[in-house]
Amino acid sequence: MIKNEVASIMWKLLNYRRPVRMIILANVIAFILLSFYKASFDRYTLLAGLGVVAIIYLTYFILIKKNCGDEYLFLIVAMLVSMGIIMIYRLDKELGVKQIIWFTGGIILFFLSYYIYLKLNIWDRLIYLYLGGSFSLFLLTLFLGRNIQGATNWIVIKGHSFQPSELIKIIFIFFLACYYRHPEQLKPPVIPLGDRQIIIGSKVVLLAAAYAHMGFLVLQREWGSALLFFLIYFTLLYVFENSIKVLLINAAIAVLGSLGGFIFVYHIKVRVDVWLNPWADIAGKGYQIAQSLFAIASGGFFGTGIGLGSPQFIPEVQTDFIFSAICEEMGIFGGVAVVLMCFILAYRGFKIALEIEDLFHKTVALGITLMFGFQTFIIIGGVIKLIPLTGITLPFVSYGGSSLTTSFIALGILQAISRKIYEGEEKNAVAEQ
Repeated sequence: MIKNEVASIMWKLLNYRRPVRMIILANVIAFILLSFYKASFDRYTLLAGLGVVAIIYLTYFILIKKNCGDEYLFLIVAMLVSMGIIMIYRLDKELGVKQIIWFTGGIILFFLSYYIYLKLNIWDRLIYLYLGGSFSLFLLTLFLGRNIQGATNWIVIKGHSFQPSELIKIIFIFFLACYYRHPEQLKPPVIPLGDRQIIIGSKVVLLAAAYAHMGFLVLQREWGSALLFFLIYFTLLYVFENSIKVLLINAAIAVLGSLGGFIFVYHIKVRVDVWLNPWADIAGKGYQIAQSLFAIASGGFFGTGIGLGSPQFIPEVQTDFIFSAICEEMGIFGGVAVVLMCFILAYRGFKIALEIEDLFHKTVALGITLMFGFQTFIIIGGVIKLIPLTGITLPFVSYGGSSLTTSFIALGILQAISRKIYEGEEKNAVAEQ
């Protein structure tokens, strides 16, 4: 009986309609090409590719067998991760192996976050725990963080670095979801003042807490993350708030903050100047973005081919500029494929947010989807000179353990929310019978 069930699942996986076969095929072809990249055959590269294929196949097998909700979420992400690993491995074999290890760890965290989120039902009552956790991580980063490339946003422990702001993004979304589910949780007690009383509304506390998050990021010089936090916060305000006054106040704060940053913060002014005209100092401040544009242009529609381009001339190509490397060696079509997959991921996330009834789960699903979507827009917009460049990663594609693992934690939560939709449909079907 068990053998028949396994055989049935394997047949489903091998069915030509399953997109997983295309992902497997893309990985096999790419890693075979990489195996011959240095003229002589490298069997360890082929083994690394088989490892990636095995991880993707096993994860998808579990999702199908356990009926874990929306199976397409992982398929989209698997293709994004595959493209990232292939390009990182081509740029630096050692970093490619590390990324595969982080991918394995990310899958473990994906399933852990999925099951923990499903099993616990107290997430909407922990608003002060989320606030305390976020601010504790911020303070820890400020006092113990190491300055890397101008930003004090890394904690290094025994040679291993971790970026707390990646985890704080998820905590921040949970905090906002708690507020919209139970806004009274943020209502402070009445403050007596002689014969009068001072009453502070929960919306004021929300605004103060949200901008405190962004303030800590500004102190760490994480401008890209601060922008991402604001976009998530403001979009959720737009969706769930009925007061135009609240939206206008936040919009005014954003405009004033942007102008103040441009006028008084030298780093931001440099970024804007480079965005407006990188050619004025092409050998200095504009070098990175200029090389990015050269790489994208030299790739053409179909790319130079894996290993045949020169993306190594772009500083930090494996992190901030991985999209430029993909466009150079996989072509504009490869870059468009990345953008379209991110669009489809956002579509699936919005679909989940619309279908789930519980307000807390709805807000979390929408927040995570916005996080992936805005993060993609900010980094791709920066490397193609659509907007000023900010140093954040492309979700699931860029090199980095903190980014990849926390992205998989967020994906596991989104997967769990999609499962709750299926559970609700199953209960309704049973009730109708």
